[in-house]
Amino acid sequence: MFHSNLHPYAAFEFFITNVEFTNVEFILLATLSAAFVYQLYFYCRYLNGIWRQKKKNKKNETIFSNSHPPVSVIICAKNEEENLKKYLPVILEQDYPQYEVIVIDDASDDNTALLLSAFCEKYPHLYTTFVPHETKNFSTKKLGLTLGIKAAKHDILLLTDADCVPESKTWIGKMARNFTPGTDIVLGYGAYINHKGFLNKQITYETLFIAMQYMGMAAARKAYMGVGRNLAYRKETFKKKNGFVPFMAIRSGDDDLFVNHAADKRNVKIEVSSESITRSEAKENYRSWRYQKERHLSASPYYKQSTKIRLMIEPFFRALFYLFLILSLTFGHNWMVKAAATFLFLVRWGVQMLIINRTSTHFGERKYYFSLIFFDIFQPLNTFFILLYSKFRPKNIIWK
Repeated sequence: MFHSNLHPYAAFEFFITNVEFTNVEFILLATLSAAFVYQLYFYCRYLNGIWRQKKKNKKNETIFSNSHPPVSVIICAKNEEENLKKYLPVILEQDYPQYEVIVIDDASDDNTALLLSAFCEKYPHLYTTFVPHETKNFSTKKLGLTLGIKAAKHDILLLTDADCVPESKTWIGKMARNFTPGTDIVLGYGAYINHKGFLNKQITYETLFIAMQYMGMAAARKAYMGVGRNLAYRKETFKKKNGFVPFMAIRSGDDDLFVNHAADKRNVKIEVSSESITRSEAKENYRSWRYQKERHLSASPYYKQSTKIRLMIEPFFRALFYLFLILSLTFGHNWMVKAAATFLFLVRWGVQMLIINRTSTHFGERKYYFSLIFFDIFQPLNTFFILLYSKFRPKNIIWK
């Protein structure tokens, strides 16, 4: 019988030494604990990177540029007349002393050319070029971006998409301030606009999670990707790495493959200010979203081998955790096994909510509580399904 004044450690030691586990129960708990420890490490080491960077900025521990280097904003647009009409003025009216905006008309069939011509009359720092309609290239966006980059007057290039809108008028300034000596690439957060609906909630969660992962890994000097909705790098770096030539024949990858190719342990920074975000509209149905994800995932086989291994470890331990959680609750006859498994699940869930929600709040996103459990399980399963689907669908698909 226990006494009420028994020291907690003594109680724990009593249970460990007096409760007997079968070999199966011991293996279940040991494996579950190993998966739990790695998941805890992953969240604290990588997914918490944005929050740590925010605290460093607040304590003035981050070195920013004291000058305002001139910037060339590059946008590739294909049939984006309505989005350009709505969002381009926000970019053209940024509060930044010296910058130009270059829009590449990627063989559009709408009135993009006429709209850009009218904008050029109003905004003298707007320049345009185009990809000819007769161009036969596997990735006309890469070709278009290359044309825009070659036309850029300035060394610092800031890329976004035609359907993206900066969160503030200081977007350019927040991204450009990171270009100190030795910095070649700056990763920003490209978010989606929040709307009602379960699919939108899933898309915005996955976008946040992926951003926390690639920005967190970059903060830990293991940068592996960025998103073209909010990405900056030096023109000189683009030239040194031979631009998009190494992967011009790949359908996507104008953003993540370039960063994966050009990044090293010291030349990448992340910009975490809430004023540096760009937002765009998310897909409105699962089929369109699956199509978009399939296109993005088509670049992943071309990542560096070290990157691919690193990215596979976390989903593996996540699946292992849930598998052995279920096995422990199902086949653990000793109540201590079930109690320990439940405890590990609750601790992990608590850490997830803390790290994800405070980063989400910082970026002005929604919070996740019970839905976090569903998304945590659904996300890797959905990715696996899309990768599997892409193996069997017709190979002559044309990506837009």
